[in-house]
Amino acid sequence: MSKEAAEAFLKAWKPGPLMPRADVRDSSLVFVIAVLCFFACLTALAALAGDRAAGGWTAQLRGSATVLVRPKGGESGDAAAARAAETLSGVKGVSEAAALEKDKALALLQPWLGREALDAVRAGDLPIPRLVTLELDKTSPATAADLERALKAQGVDATVDDHSLWIKDIVRAGLWARAAALGLFALTALTAAAVIAFAARAALAARREIVEVLHVAGAEDRFIAGLLMRRFASMAFVAGLIAAALAAGIGAAARLAGGEQGVTPVLPVAWIDLAALAPCPLLAALMAALSARGAALRLLKEKA
Repeated sequence: MSKEAAEAFLKAWKPGPLMPRADVRDSSLVFVIAVLCFFACLTALAALAGDRAAGGWTAQLRGSATVLVRPKGGESGDAAAARAAETLSGVKGVSEAAALEKDKALALLQPWLGREALDAVRAGDLPIPRLVTLELDKTSPATAADLERALKAQGVDATVDDHSLWIKDIVRAGLWARAAALGLFALTALTAAAVIAFAARAALAARREIVEVLHVAGAEDRFIAGLLMRRFASMAFVAGLIAAALAAGIGAAARLAGGEQGVTPVLPVAWIDLAALAPCPLLAALMAALSARGAALRLLKEKA
């Protein structure tokens, strides 16, 4: 071979990658990581929607109250409820007070008493307390003590329900829901990290001869681990991108199908929730890089 031909060959020749760019097992690993990231994205959407629902219910309950009025002496239920509503409408922190109509009050009691008991109430055989609904001021709502004090001053026999018990239950349920979502997210991330660590160890074991040659050539463990780190990070990025796109599609479909409240008032999905899925590819790549690098360094130290 002439000198010119040798120089041309050296210029045209490029070394091949130490790790093959494609592997038949890569698609399976991408699929597994994508499924795990998809579940993590759905968990994030459910957590955001649940938190929004709990916040909405809490705000509604804090902005309203119910008063149970019991007629005294020969006073009718309608008269007692009207007097209570008139008294409470003048209390500071009350935006609106209205006596609930008898038919609406009976409709509220039907699931608890049954139709036969309600027929007896309509016939006058059973007394029924009347209800007054209150809309409280959002900035400075009246307290239950203020309402009870005003009713007592006017001689109205009534019980005020400021929904504090319901609010505590909703807040507690929201905390449990957030904790469950975080737990599922962490479990999914740990599962994905374990899968990637296993795949990284398997990749190193399958290329044992290459690793030995690299060691003989003076390559450090950090260099070899970096090769695996970049490889698995790129695969995880693609998997996270696919998972985020699928989860965003499902979230958008739920939002469109349910109108303003999302798919259901229990889990109202908002458009802004989809933005929470954007970091998924980067987080997946970061998790894969750290997991693959850690697994590779541990295996290389074991074989040293």
